[in-house]
Amino acid sequence: MTNLPSREEIQDIYKWKLEDIYQNEELWEKDYNEVKQQISAFDEYRGKINSAKNLLGVLKLKDEVGRKIDKLFTYARMRMDEDNSRAKYQALADRAMGLLVEVSSSISFIEPEILSLSKEKLKTFTEQNKELKLYEHYLTNLLRMKEHILDADREKMLAEMGEIAEAPGDIFKMLDNADIRFPKIKDENGNEVELTKGRYIKFMESENREVRKSAFEAFHNTYKGMVNTLSATTAANVKTNIFVKNQRKFGSSLEASLFADNVPVEVYDNLINTVHQRLDLMHRYVRLRKKALGLDEMHMYDLYVPLVKGYDKSIDYEEAKQMVIEGLAPMGDDYIGILKDGFNSEWIDVYENRGKTGGAYSWGTYGTHPYVLLNFQGKLNDVFTIAHEMGHAIHTHYSFENQPYVYAQYTIFVAEVASTCNEAILINYLLEKAEKKEEKMFLLNHFMEQFKGTVYRQTMFAEFEKIIHEKAEGGEPLNAQVLQEIYHELNEMYFGPDIHIDSLIDYEWARIPHFYSSFYVYKYATGFSAAIAISKNILENGMPAVENYKKFLSSGSSDYPLELLKKVDVDLTRPKPIEEALDVFEKLLDEYETLI
Repeated sequence: MTNLPSREEIQDIYKWKLEDIYQNEELWEKDYNEVKQQISAFDEYRGKINSAKNLLGVLKLKDEVGRKIDKLFTYARMRMDEDNSRAKYQALADRAMGLLVEVSSSISFIEPEILSLSKEKLKTFTEQNKELKLYEHYLTNLLRMKEHILDADREKMLAEMGEIAEAPGDIFKMLDNADIRFPKIKDENGNEVELTKGRYIKFMESENREVRKSAFEAFHNTYKGMVNTLSATTAANVKTNIFVKNQRKFGSSLEASLFADNVPVEVYDNLINTVHQRLDLMHRYVRLRKKALGLDEMHMYDLYVPLVKGYDKSIDYEEAKQMVIEGLAPMGDDYIGILKDGFNSEWIDVYENRGKTGGAYSWGTYGTHPYVLLNFQGKLNDVFTIAHEMGHAIHTHYSFENQPYVYAQYTIFVAEVASTCNEAILINYLLEKAEKKEEKMFLLNHFMEQFKGTVYRQTMFAEFEKIIHEKAEGGEPLNAQVLQEIYHELNEMYFGPDIHIDSLIDYEWARIPHFYSSFYVYKYATGFSAAIAISKNILENGMPAVENYKKFLSSGSSDYPLELLKKVDVDLTRPKPIEEALDVFEKLLDEYETLI
């Protein structure tokens, strides 16, 4: 099939079952109306958070409404993600977002009022009412934020700005998922095939260089045609971040972004600086690629094709699931049982259809099982994507099962640890199982690609974000030309002298959705490094290490993320985890070079 199927053409067994959140949309409307009515209940506490009873009452009400609004919003956005062109679910998502902003506005007085109380008074309240012990970490963390919380009126104003603040990302998402159309290109057999985001990587892995080049040029020329609009949405997102950091009295947008996780800016800078010191490994990998592919001149569209020709066979979805189950066996029966339940209970939306949100993610809402969105294309990368996203999902499952609502959502900082740990354990299994030299080389190449894509590339993205925010904070404009120049220079630095930096790569920033979740991508690199350490421990020490790791997975946000990771012997306040991960990359390079 050369054109994407519609949603209706996908078999139900390959669709997630959102009815497990709401059996029907009448129940969604019922919760929506209940939340609308409950909003006024917060007024009963306004100006009255002056006793243990009222503090507990307002926090319990906040949790109750929070659970419902999370459920409403998650369902609506996931329905829209099935096909972003459906007006019905665009409207439902808009209503959910509007209600979320309304709730945020109605509760905006709570934290300023709590912070008007002294530390001693709050301690007295928690001693007077044992139920408040549940909120001890929440209250401690809130006190840490005291100097950055505004008065009730200004907090209300910021909350009401929620929809405006989301606008740059929402505009990008509609352009990138609903409106964008890519041209057709000729595949390996000379057939005209519609280019899509889901098919792009498949084309970039093609052994036919003309197919790779055509896909690269068609893909990036499409974004080039929208570059002024996309530079405007990028600049608007940065300006929003600057506005918030100014209001909350942070020194930089980066500091403001990291503060919620209690992560010092030095962690971000350590990552960039440590990777800079080991760029020679990335340059060496590019040279290895150039040699292995037999190229006189290496181009950006040569960075994804497997180095072992003819080996990347197609893998059907059922086979892919079995590979993941077998590969993750070291995680033990309990973990594998949850994995199988996810596979068999319609947690996963498998195939690409027209209008479906691209990429992959895991999401869920407290009180129901997690979900996974895929755009499965039947390659080895897709097998690892399943392991990755199910890592997120199982992390969510353990957290939801073991934490109260207030701590159930783990922070984004630790989110990539479980997903990447799954991938590291799976690749180890496949390498041990490999019998042929070509198979081992193929897998080593895949693992090296993980380092390229997750440590080096995500750090490059993180550095791009830091640079553009610093420029904007210094009063410099962020137009298309400026963004292109910054991005080009970073590609030259990270990929080195043995590759031609094609001019079209200058537009790649325009297609990265994570840039609308500012200062997110560095967590892929830190999470990957933590995961390498944890997976090594599991494979060397077996079930005792697994049990310790499951405690981490079950912790949600009940402690600060850096402290949670220290409990599994990973300290990201130091360069050591990044350095040790890159030592593994160096060993992979050494091993591959002996086989080539």
